[in-house]
Amino acid sequence: MANLVLSTMSSDDNAISSKIQSDTPSDDNGATSSETPLDTTSANTGSTSSKRSDAPSVDDNASSFQKQLAIDLVQTVLSKGDLSKWAESAHIERHRSLDVYHDFQLKSHNNLNIQEKSICEGENSGESGSIAATPGPMSGLEPCPLLIEAWKELSKAVVNFENEPVGTVAALDTAKDSLNYDQVFVRDFIPAGLAYLLKREPQIVKKFLLKTVRLQSAEKKIDQFKLGDGVMPASFKVCHQNDLNTKEAIVADFGESAIGRVAPVDSGFWWIILLHAYTKSTGDTTLALCSPIQNGIRLILALCLSEGFDTFPTLLCADGCCMIDRRMGVYGYPIEIQALFFMALRCASKYLQHQKDGEDLIELINKRLQALSYHIREYFWLDLPQLNNIYRYKTEEYSHTAVNKFNVMPDSLPEWLFEFMPRKGGYFIGNVSPSRMDFRWFCLGNFVAILSSLATSEQSKAIMDLVEERWQELVGEMPLKACYPAMENHEWQIVTGCDPKNTRWSYHNGGSWPVLLWLLTAVCIKTGRPHIAQKAVELAERRLMKDKWPEYYDGKRGRYVGKQARKFQTWSIAGYIVAKMMLENPSLASIITLEDYCQGRARPVLRRSRSWSCSTDKPKPMY
Repeated sequence: MANLVLSTMSSDDNAISSKIQSDTPSDDNGATSSETPLDTTSANTGSTSSKRSDAPSVDDNASSFQKQLAIDLVQTVLSKGDLSKWAESAHIERHRSLDVYHDFQLKSHNNLNIQEKSICEGENSGESGSIAATPGPMSGLEPCPLLIEAWKELSKAVVNFENEPVGTVAALDTAKDSLNYDQVFVRDFIPAGLAYLLKREPQIVKKFLLKTVRLQSAEKKIDQFKLGDGVMPASFKVCHQNDLNTKEAIVADFGESAIGRVAPVDSGFWWIILLHAYTKSTGDTTLALCSPIQNGIRLILALCLSEGFDTFPTLLCADGCCMIDRRMGVYGYPIEIQALFFMALRCASKYLQHQKDGEDLIELINKRLQALSYHIREYFWLDLPQLNNIYRYKTEEYSHTAVNKFNVMPDSLPEWLFEFMPRKGGYFIGNVSPSRMDFRWFCLGNFVAILSSLATSEQSKAIMDLVEERWQELVGEMPLKACYPAMENHEWQIVTGCDPKNTRWSYHNGGSWPVLLWLLTAVCIKTGRPHIAQKAVELAERRLMKDKWPEYYDGKRGRYVGKQARKFQTWSIAGYIVAKMMLENPSLASIITLEDYCQGRARPVLRRSRSWSCSTDKPKPMY
């Protein structure tokens, strides 16, 4: 189990190592380098890791503090030209500086005691520490208590197989039956995996990637039907095969035990995205290029790029195949799956080896990316002008020049949409299929579209404008609505089948999910609006630990803990950790964001200026 360490630096050796890493130059062309986003920020600001590596010398810090105070005092006196008060001012300031110095000593001494205690505990338990284990505020004096508590809870959720960490369970709520919350879910592990990558403990992510790709080759049957070879498991569980608990085995669930018996379409996409984040953060390309991983990528792509009866480049899916894993009317072409599909294709193309069928596969990927980006940007996008166009649509058009290509009936526009759509802003709607548009807002799909650059820069800005304009509706008192608005009454009965868990403003039907904080933070950083994420994180901090890290919140404003929500939900904890770490060091968001996608080219030709480059094509190590 990964060790929790309260300090970010435990020895002079680590300090030297951190200094070497932060001083190593990076290659503008994207070559592998030891410089990381964390190191770059630390070198420039003198924060967290670099400060704490030098923190053991309290006297040095205090001395620098007193020198600066004296310099400021002299400059103040000289600027006023009043030397007669020099002695009196100096006497007063001397007493003040001693008071501040005393407080500084006290805080630094307490901080060092915490560091020494955590290091000793790590040594006694036989676990290794991390130089970025539990980052505190940028001041480096007082670690954030909520962040420390979050790391403690996350470390409890780690699952070991043969004495090695392979993932985290979904929740540790001892007050309720475990059901399948004691399993490692692929989608649930993503924020936890990112947290450990940012913490500089990538080993658990590496083991998770290898274990899940081996499970991919297992026989997958539901009743008498065999699933495709490329299907990744929804979850897995470490089981003990004898009474002595000495023999372990991993049992996977590919949907045969899930509610509704639906295979997870998103698992394979999340797996590829996490592989990209691992490679980009560590600079270790050997994992992505090893035979099992290459084979896993190919099987996923073969499943998704196979030819069929589709006339659209989007993926046709059943209800409940993604984060929204119950009947919620997302069947067809849900935006969440399309955005994840696009991002996974872009990530996969970076690591596919060119021998064998690699070249042909990359060509298929490039063609699909072009068609998919055009389709989503053109037909899923909705803003006020486009809403007005749909409002005026003609129907029953039969020609290649038809404007209403999907024969959508203007009368199907819901009333709430006209009030919800701001003059400034827009978003990708939930679904587009023949004679059907699902105009609901789905948070995950829109945010992944920004991270993957499926959304253009203008569309990304418009999505963030919408979040700001409709803050009360989409954020309220607890971030963040997975879906808006909620279905109720007759619509709820028809679409959900009277699902008691998805009543209005609850669970996926308008419930608020703290895990989405990390996605909000990443897109805010990418679009240059970190203040939005800061506001949302502060909202969440007021209640998350107090409410024992619930899975979701209920109510139109997210005011109540979900009626069936699990406490100590792992991805709620991890989502907060990742959001907090990215806010403290915005460059960390680069491991989960992709460069702009130029429609029509998988790798844009350099033609604007020398400063414009595709440096992210090659992984830069974070450490």
